[in-house]
Amino acid sequence: MKKFRLSLAMILMATVLFAGCSSMSRTQKGAAAGTAAGGAMGAVIGKASDNTAMGAIIGAAVGGAAGAVIGHQMDKQAEEIAKTVPDARVLRVGEGIIVEFNSAVLFGFDESALSADAKYSIDKLVLVLDEYPDTDIEIQGHTDSSGSITYNQALSERRANAVTGYLISENVDVSRLTIVGYGETLPKYLNETEYGRTQNRRVEFLITANEKMRAEAEAAAQQ
Repeated sequence: MKKFRLSLAMILMATVLFAGCSSMSRTQKGAAAGTAAGGAMGAVIGKASDNTAMGAIIGAAVGGAAGAVIGHQMDKQAEEIAKTVPDARVLRVGEGIIVEFNSAVLFGFDESALSADAKYSIDKLVLVLDEYPDTDIEIQGHTDSSGSITYNQALSERRANAVTGYLISENVDVSRLTIVGYGETLPKYLNETEYGRTQNRRVEFLITANEKMRAEAEAAAQQ
């Protein structure tokens, strides 16, 4: 797995290339998870559920009253994404949001170039991202188990880069974006079936509060 904040070189490269815990989706549970969690707890929860995205969000939680404020804002954003982007699977987790696109929406088999339909779907997501500028967005690329581990790692990064490059071209602030490639290491579905392999060829967006939103939530909680 490789994770990195975008540098100028990465911006250029990206521009060229372009579950069971969904019940933890309400504002109050966001606050409770953050109070009990922290980075180590988030990692444990993510590992236990085979969902690193969920673990990362819970591990980054603020918690307490401030976490409840953030959770309320995330509730509204998640509802808008689900309404605006019907091609995506939207999960509210703790104080964040997971948005999942699979290859049926984004990529053909063994491809990392975005189709016209994929760009149309991402355009709809960008509309909501623009309404909530005080969030950070981690773009995670995944593959199925076809091919070698090394090849799939590179393919997952190319897919995440392709999506990120398109977000940048649509004027999403690069400072909000982080890219991660997981290759074939985190399947959510069975690779033994064609359906499962298709679903595993996916890109996920992790949406969390940035420092500005956190500071404002802390201030609001103290009033």
